[in-house]
Amino acid sequence: MNEIRMYGFYPTVLTPEEVEEIKGDKKKMEELFKRVICYELDRWMEMVKEYVPKDVMVIVNPGNDDEFYTDDVIKKHSDRVVYPLGKVVDLYGYEMISCEWVNPTPWNSPRECGEKELMKKLEKEFSKVDNPSRTLCNFHAPPYGTNLDLAPKLDKNLKPKVDILGQAVMEHVGSKAVRKAIEHYKPFMGLHGHIHESSGEDVVGGVTCINPGSDYSSGVLLAYVIDFEDDKVKYWHVRSG
Repeated sequence: MNEIRMYGFYPTVLTPEEVEEIKGDKKKMEELFKRVICYELDRWMEMVKEYVPKDVMVIVNPGNDDEFYTDDVIKKHSDRVVYPLGKVVDLYGYEMISCEWVNPTPWNSPRECGEKELMKKLEKEFSKVDNPSRTLCNFHAPPYGTNLDLAPKLDKNLKPKVDILGQAVMEHVGSKAVRKAIEHYKPFMGLHGHIHESSGEDVVGGVTCINPGSDYSSGVLLAYVIDFEDDKVKYWHVRSG
């Protein structure tokens, strides 16, 4: 079970009778997914309490693929884990605002919307801070047209397109609203995710933006260590696994 978890999957054990029972029953399948996902997420939150020193702030928020019931699991651990959505988080004299929503994808995930609606969500978050230049933007969607938003181009069957050499054809799939907001408000730094293949950093309107990317299917953790002080920032890309 632990080896399955290492590769980013949610394991569960069913009897042959239970497998037959949920076959073709969408409602029961969704209930099973909810139960297993909530169990695993709750287990992760308990691991924070067990392994992370109490003087270390841990911030956890869902992404665009996460169903809305996952929020309640995170909030249940508010004594140890900060749920950042909808509020400003104080980070040692800096402020952090968050938005888990992304621009439309081919997958119709739970938390995606059009660029105009996304811009309204971003503007609402910026309205909560006094000084954007000392604000970190925890925006799941990366800015469009950068090193952070390159993903394989898909055909009508949602299969990656390849060139004559068999290499994946890449295209920019990030958010134009996120880019516009960063260029306009000029925050201290952009913290992004969403596009697993685009691990790296870029500069948008003079603002450093990063995306650690994801390689969960290999059991590898990708992350950034960020050190910010006196309005200067240093960061290191970490790969562990």
